[in-house]
Amino acid sequence: MEQQSTDEVRPARYATRQPILAADETVIGYKLFFRTDVVSHFSAIETSESARTTIDMSTLLGLDILCDNRLAFIACNRDLLLERGLAFLPPGRVVAEIEPSVHVDDAILEACSELKCAGYKIALDQFTSNDPRQPIVHLADYLKVDLQQTHWEEIPFIVGSDRWEHSGLLATGVETRQDFEFARRAGFHFFQGYFFRKPESLRTRSAPTNRIIYLRLLQTVSQSDLDWEAVEELIKSDPSLYYRLLRFLNSAVVAFRGEVHSVRQALTLLGEDEIRRWCRLAGMFEMSHGRPSELLLSALVRARFAELLGARIPHRDADLFLLGILSLMDAILEIPMSAIIGGLSLDEDSTKLLLEHEGNLRPFFELVVAVESGAWQSVVQGCRHFDLQEDFAAQSYSSAMTWAHSLTSTI
Repeated sequence: MEQQSTDEVRPARYATRQPILAADETVIGYKLFFRTDVVSHFSAIETSESARTTIDMSTLLGLDILCDNRLAFIACNRDLLLERGLAFLPPGRVVAEIEPSVHVDDAILEACSELKCAGYKIALDQFTSNDPRQPIVHLADYLKVDLQQTHWEEIPFIVGSDRWEHSGLLATGVETRQDFEFARRAGFHFFQGYFFRKPESLRTRSAPTNRIIYLRLLQTVSQSDLDWEAVEELIKSDPSLYYRLLRFLNSAVVAFRGEVHSVRQALTLLGEDEIRRWCRLAGMFEMSHGRPSELLLSALVRARFAELLGARIPHRDADLFLLGILSLMDAILEIPMSAIIGGLSLDEDSTKLLLEHEGNLRPFFELVVAVESGAWQSVVQGCRHFDLQEDFAAQSYSSAMTWAHSLTSTI
């Protein structure tokens, strides 16, 4: 049998997501984005192949991992609708997002009606006041209005029309806190974007008392010489941390025989490297209470993804896993980054990146953010800069998503 050419590279498959939140900033679902190869990174045309890839990737990775048990908003072009491609996915979990390019005729009306009868929800993407998809508006559960593409004076006409009252008005392109506040005042119910990841007016205040414990724990496990007694005392001082540790060790994820009943026993069984990692994760879980779960998941995915990429990319003394966690900690805690890393023993490169967004780690971090946000052109450029195969980056990101999802049920 002829051996396959080593020059042939399997197409890279990326799956990224953008959160959709309610007015109280709880995550209700995710818009899923997929790309299969370099060519599709720059293509503005949705083909039947890219539509089938959406279904393939959703099935392969699983909606639980991709959407953390929340709604999946999946773009649907004409081909996907007519092929009944969504039938491979569970109806109660999927929102069929009808693209603006879809011409509504009898066949499309029938396909959308079948989706509704089967239990799927329907959204109309990039909806406008004179939208040509009027014949299926009565089927829509969500009307998505792009704040960046719609004239703001047109928005009151869309929001204020009585016949849209049955639909969930969803603002997209919500990138800043100002965008969010405007859309909420205008009458939108749901919001798509990364505005909550960008703390724009952080208050100069200290962390709440209970969070000081977690910051101290993070500082302690960041020291080169681990003080086991200090770690034990900090864990024992907070019942929630204590409970999380024992629950984690007695879960199916950790293959220890017999139950673990004490902190000292737990520390001995885990070992130094694993206890450092667990303390970072558990502390972050506790500190994220009251903030959107997407922040926590994003920090976990980012940390693991950065760590996996680090196997192929030079990073000197930087702890890339810790860097990924800290990069969203200002949004999680709602305090300045300088207050968060002030007592940590971080390397110079990590400190410069977190405080100034500059330095030797900036190109690496830009690649990480580009992958998670679906900035495909920047992904291609970043991979070329580091002589990194796209396929490796894509697989690493999928692995990071799977890993982060598994942790949320055990810590």
